[in-house]
Amino acid sequence: MEMEKIGQLQQWIHASKHLVFFGGAGVSTESGIPDFRSQDGLYHQQYDVPPETILSHTYFEKHPEDFYRFYRNKMICLTAKPNPAHQKLAELEASGILSAVVTQNIDGLHQMAGSRKVLELHGSVHRNICRCCGKTYDAAWIMLTKGVPRCEACGGMIKPDVVLYEEALPEQILTESVTEIARADLLLVGGTSLTVYPAAGLLRYFNGKHLVLLNRDRTQMDHLADLCIHDSIGEVLGQIHVPQGGAH
Repeated sequence: MEMEKIGQLQQWIHASKHLVFFGGAGVSTESGIPDFRSQDGLYHQQYDVPPETILSHTYFEKHPEDFYRFYRNKMICLTAKPNPAHQKLAELEASGILSAVVTQNIDGLHQMAGSRKVLELHGSVHRNICRCCGKTYDAAWIMLTKGVPRCEACGGMIKPDVVLYEEALPEQILTESVTEIARADLLLVGGTSLTVYPAAGLLRYFNGKHLVLLNRDRTQMDHLADLCIHDSIGEVLGQIHVPQGGAH
C-alpha cells in the first residue's frame, strides 16, 4: 500500500470543492461481481458464443432466450453488497465534497450504499422495461421468470435498461456526466481499464486541478494522471478520512 500517495489523495480530497468519481467494473469486483476484461473476467471464460456477441443488440433481437439465460446467470447478482469503496463515496457525497458518481456499472451498488447522484452510463439491471407499454420490472422479478420475460400488463417483451453493444449511451446521462466532469476540480477515476469507448473518452472533458487514477492494473492513460495508485480500490478509499459536519 502506497501510504505517501494515499496521503496526497487525502489532501486533495479535503481541498476539493467539486470532486467527481468515474468508475468501472473494478469497483464492484470486491463485492463479488465479476468484471469483463481482467484475467478472470467474463471475456476470458469459455462460451459457445462470446459474451461480447451475446451482449449485443443484434443477438438480443435474434436470440432473446439465449440472451436472457446469460443475463440471469452472469449479469444479475442480487446477493452482492456494497464494499468499502461504495460506502466511502457515499460518505463523501453526504459530507458535501463529492458531487457525482459517473459509473459504467449496472449493478446498483452505489445507490445501495447511499449515493444519490449516480449517473449510470450503461444503465442498470434493476430496471427492465416493457417495449410495448413501458412498465418497469426489477431484477428480482426477472429472476423469477423463465425464458423471455413478458409484461404482466400487456404481454409485451421486456428489455433490460442496459446499454448493449451497438446501442448508444443514454443522451441525457452522457450530457450530465460531461457537465459534472467538466466542472470538477478533482477527478478520481477508479476500477476501470479505460478501454471502453465512448465512456473512457469522457476524461478529455476534465480541465480541473488533479486527475487521480486508482486501479489495480496500469492503464493506457496513467501518463496523463497527476497521481496513480495501483492497489485495491476498497482498501485505498477505506483509508480516506471524511471530514465531519459538511464540506469546508
